[in-house]
Amino acid sequence: MLHTTSALRGMVTSPHHLASQAGLDVLKQGGTAAEACVATAATLAVVYPHMNSIGGDSFWMVSEPDGSVHAVHGCGSAAARADLALYAGCRQVPWRGPLAANTVAGTISAWEAVLESSAGHLPLDTLLRAAIGYAENGVPVTKGGADIAAGKGAELRAQPGDYARVFEPQGRPLVCGDVLVQPALARTLRQLVREGLDSFYRGPLAQALADDLDRLGSPVSLNDLRDHRVERPDPLHTRIGGATLFNTAPPTQGLASLLILALFDRVRARVGEGEATLVHHLVEATKQAFIVRDRHVGDPAYMTLDPQNLLDSDGVKDAMAARIDSNRALPWPYEPAQGDTVWFSAADARGQVVSAIQSTYFEFGSGLVLPQTGIIWQNRGASLRLEADGWNCLRPGRKPFHTLNPALARFDDGRVMAYGTMGGEGQPQTQAALFSRYAWGETPLQQAVTAPRWLLGRTWGEESTSLKLEAGMADEVYTQLRALGHDVQVVPAFNSMMGHAGAIVRKANGLLEGASDPRSDGLVAAF
Repeated sequence: MLHTTSALRGMVTSPHHLASQAGLDVLKQGGTAAEACVATAATLAVVYPHMNSIGGDSFWMVSEPDGSVHAVHGCGSAAARADLALYAGCRQVPWRGPLAANTVAGTISAWEAVLESSAGHLPLDTLLRAAIGYAENGVPVTKGGADIAAGKGAELRAQPGDYARVFEPQGRPLVCGDVLVQPALARTLRQLVREGLDSFYRGPLAQALADDLDRLGSPVSLNDLRDHRVERPDPLHTRIGGATLFNTAPPTQGLASLLILALFDRVRARVGEGEATLVHHLVEATKQAFIVRDRHVGDPAYMTLDPQNLLDSDGVKDAMAARIDSNRALPWPYEPAQGDTVWFSAADARGQVVSAIQSTYFEFGSGLVLPQTGIIWQNRGASLRLEADGWNCLRPGRKPFHTLNPALARFDDGRVMAYGTMGGEGQPQTQAALFSRYAWGETPLQQAVTAPRWLLGRTWGEESTSLKLEAGMADEVYTQLRALGHDVQVVPAFNSMMGHAGAIVRKANGLLEGASDPRSDGLVAAF
């Protein structure tokens, strides 16, 4: 997949083709990019349930036609009952099960906030129509979804709730080509249309959610749902040569994504020719950014560092860039994070461009599928540490650290670029690869997404600190990186561990260009 899709009137990209088409249908009916992204997000929650759910969290970046950029955080907090006493005897928050389902799901609140600030006019039933249809009538299971269901089936079917009934209706994991039907989720989406999105937190739907969560053993209560509020923090931003970059504020790792590119921008003059030196300097910038992230980034209410002040400080960024050794890799013992996510984007003819991401954290989240609603509940709170104090420690009302971070760039020549990926630790690294290839390497957009990528840190299902590179690069790239001190591991080409990336660029003349990742089941839908 090397051809960059182009169009003028509207464009959507996502990791599943049916979701992209659902968003495009909304654009064709006169909907805004924001409305198209809500339709895409709802459809992804149905057709890509191993990667996301309306029982997860969601973050949005929106570039408006007037040049302003704003963010929406649908980020849930830890339940009032989620304290250290609840986890007595545990070394860490469990990754699966009721005690993993310990935070409120913020995705629906993000949809509502984005629609409120959009100039759109389409009714909610139009935006959710495709998602309802696919939940009600069924959707073919993808190979990626089937592989995850098979690999994780034993731990998921052991959880309380309706996982086995929904995702193993024949007594076995669904396989590629089986039809997944989710009637309870379809009823829930119809209920949201009737009652409004706020019903998820303060209506009849909230009561049903709270009842199921309580019966299954989750600490999330009706009061926790009622107390949830969406947030609209100012986006983080930084200047680099030729563009201003935007990303989401804490508790996301948006700071790290911006720092990687800001530091690389400072060392570009000493980056030689060839792929190896590009990868080396981006990986070393990643290490410097992750050191700051892991020391400081979490719930902003508990942070002592102001991330925007850091980004505004040329002296701090210069000092960090000076630590990048062009001739030697920094040793890298590291405990990486995990994650399953979907990134998606849309652009409309008016000039609105949206970059959005939603997730349940791990594949199928906590494994709890709520019987009354068919909703998969996230396990984002499994990242909270069982400590009395310190970074990302468990505390009622605390927001856990998020790997999620949708990116935007506004170029000085008038281009607006939305880009992002799923992939936990890999998100900032894939963003850096995609942006640097397109913006500085002058690589066509689709080629920038398709080209072999790298990942410093965790792969699917295992802890690792090696530098993993996809097959497909020139042989000398791997040799040169090893000589620089990197612990290089070559993995098969087009590997899902490298994320499901995408991008849309709107040029000053209104031309739209889009790219989708061949590692996913997605496409660019445009007209």
